[in-house]
Amino acid sequence: MVEEIINGKVGAIRMSTNSSAYTENWISVKSINNNMILLDNKKMVTGVKIQPRNIFILDENSQNNVIDNLKTFYNLIDFEFWLVVADRPVDINLYISQLQLQLNDTQSPVIRKLIYDDIQKAELFVNNDVVDTEYFILFKEDSTDALQKKVRLLINNLASCGLIASQTSNEDLRMILDNFLNGGARFNSGTVMSE
Repeated sequence: MVEEIINGKVGAIRMSTNSSAYTENWISVKSINNNMILLDNKKMVTGVKIQPRNIFILDENSQNNVIDNLKTFYNLIDFEFWLVVADRPVDINLYISQLQLQLNDTQSPVIRKLIYDDIQKAELFVNNDVVDTEYFILFKEDSTDALQKKVRLLINNLASCGLIASQTSNEDLRMILDNFLNGGARFNSGTVMSE
């Protein structure tokens, strides 16, 4: 088995060029548990998920304050981190089902027309692969205590910038890895039919 390092813009990933067809066998991820990625070298990767905020609806002075606070925040971080922007597919099938139930229960032609228009708009979103853009700050650490301290530091400092953040979940970390490994491509599964 030969090992090689693939360098990217952000860092390097150690891969082994063995004959395994499974991704899990050549990336350095051991598991994803307790809101962190455990690597083969015993380091842990976690971070925070930042809720998006449109600062451009604020007045100019408020916009500048948020931007200045973010500059200060980034300059205070004294450890290596990755700023990750990832797209997550939006599932609005439940919303469409609820609209369909409302349509079935409504007798008024005007309200039925409004609900029907909403269903058509929702189906347009589904057909065009609408995604939510999510923002993360990730880092790696050796100890759980240091990891949790950095998470609290990031959450508190982002709050001082007017942004809401929370620790990444297992699902968030799986989605980030999936986006990274699959280049953002979305795969649909289905039944293979033979003639």
